[in-house]
Amino acid sequence: MRTEEMKVINTMRNTVSLKLVEKAAKGNREAFGELIIMHQEYLYKLAYMYTKNEQDALDAVQECAMRAMISMDKLREPAYFKTWITRILINSIYLAQKKSRKDSPFEEYSEAAPEMPISIEEKTDLYDAIDLLPPACKTVVILQYFQGMKLVEIAQVMNIPVGSVKAYLFRAKKALRNQLEDREGRVLGAAVNHK
Repeated sequence: MRTEEMKVINTMRNTVSLKLVEKAAKGNREAFGELIIMHQEYLYKLAYMYTKNEQDALDAVQECAMRAMISMDKLREPAYFKTWITRILINSIYLAQKKSRKDSPFEEYSEAAPEMPISIEEKTDLYDAIDLLPPACKTVVILQYFQGMKLVEIAQVMNIPVGSVKAYLFRAKKALRNQLEDREGRVLGAAVNHK
């Protein structure tokens, strides 16, 4: 498709989405259901980036939808529905993780599948390193690099200034670089010492 056709299609989608948000905010459950269906793939992928587990991601999306439906009347600006529901999803995930840590001292790991051409070992190292980041840094990394959000959008989702997003991103990159270089050094050192 040409760029002009894509712009027209996106404009039409945004108009339909905005009308659905307005109806849902007035209590129309069918409109809310359509909104969730429109955003379910996005929500699932985002949840999976945090949970790295299919069932946990599905549970997070379900919890998010329930919380969003209950508080739909609190959405102030219909144009920011996606930002609003993203915030609800992230908060739902963090709440579930806190509860899970209290229930079980051990966390299960399963590998997520990014769309990058890297080895399984590199993917595992990257995801393990991202998991070690503080929550705000982890959120910024996932939203920018895995969801393709702009800094301004991330600031809206996290309800913080853009400068704070930049600072978290800087800290996250530095921490990831250090963690990954440290792991690589240990692996190479072990391999050299083994010979």
